Amino acid sequence: MNKKKLILLIISLLLITGGILIYNTYNKIYAVNTIKEGFVFIKTNSSLKDLEKEIAPFLKDTEHFNWVANKKKYTEKIRAGKFKIPKGISNNDLINLLRSGKQTPVQLIFNNQHSLEGLAGRVAIQIEADSISILNAMKDGPFLKEHQFTLKSALGMYVPNSYEFYWNTTAEQFRDRMLTEYNRFWDGQRDFQAKKLNLSRTKVIALASIVQKETAKISERPIVAGLYLNRIKRGWPLQADPTVIYALKEKYGEDFIVKRVLLKDLTINSHYNTYINKGIPPTLIAMPDISSIDAVLFSKKHNYYYMCASVDNIGFHEFANSLNQHNRNARKYQRWMNQQGINR
Repeated sequence: MNKKKLILLIISLLLITGGILIYNTYNKIYAVNTIKEGFVFIKTNSSLKDLEKEIAPFLKDTEHFNWVANKKKYTEKIRAGKFKIPKGISNNDLINLLRSGKQTPVQLIFNNQHSLEGLAGRVAIQIEADSISILNAMKDGPFLKEHQFTLKSALGMYVPNSYEFYWNTTAEQFRDRMLTEYNRFWDGQRDFQAKKLNLSRTKVIALASIVQKETAKISERPIVAGLYLNRIKRGWPLQADPTVIYALKEKYGEDFIVKRVLLKDLTINSHYNTYINKGIPPTLIAMPDISSIDAVLFSKKHNYYYMCASVDNIGFHEFANSLNQHNRNARKYQRWMNQQGINR
């Protein structure tokens, strides 16, 4: 083989080799590598190895993904969050998506919580922050003092609803956002109505929590709230069984089961016992939802002062404006309870 042919052969081999290298490199960067659609949750301070573990189920080739990630220096700043992975995109597009920080928000939902501990646990399963850090943020002394909450009243700051958050929201960010939502919720008409009733936000929420525990029927809540407000106007004690149950659970623990409030329970020594203390309890006894808060603020006007659980319409109440009528309703309910064998 003469020199000229040898040079041509070498050049051809180099071109072929270079072409293969270019083709392989192109494929690593631009060929489709995601095999399905779904969400990936990248934790704060994740390494490439951590990311690889999370994202591997979506990839056809993890080695190619890692190679492109290193070339694009993505590993120098891996952004935390919840990201939607489209099917049929390249490593280049995928890394651009992850690097952009364009997360898919989560819809954070909570309601019916009886304590900050319960709320922290409910929130923790929906965002990255763990329940302990969330609870610590909720109970932070300087924060509570600055915004005029106590450990007992702090639960009332969290208005149950559905909120849009980023998954990697910190505990403090969650708490601070809830304060903003709380003030937004009260600003305007609700504050105006509370002032008309001569009640603070805390007192409205406390009364709403009793209404919430008294009836699960949303349609009945404005009637129940109106009844309690009627008693307050007359200077009568609320005599609300849910407050006695709350006091019993405070004394004996949350696992203490109360299916029936007994006469001896009505004398329990507690600021939350509305049989021996007039007015609204110091703070809420559970988390009221918006319907219960609005039931207090926009209660139904009527002349009822008494109520008793109905045995003819289970889940609802019998209302009365006289003690005689109430006593008849109460005796009927007590007979029914006895027939059911409900003693405690």
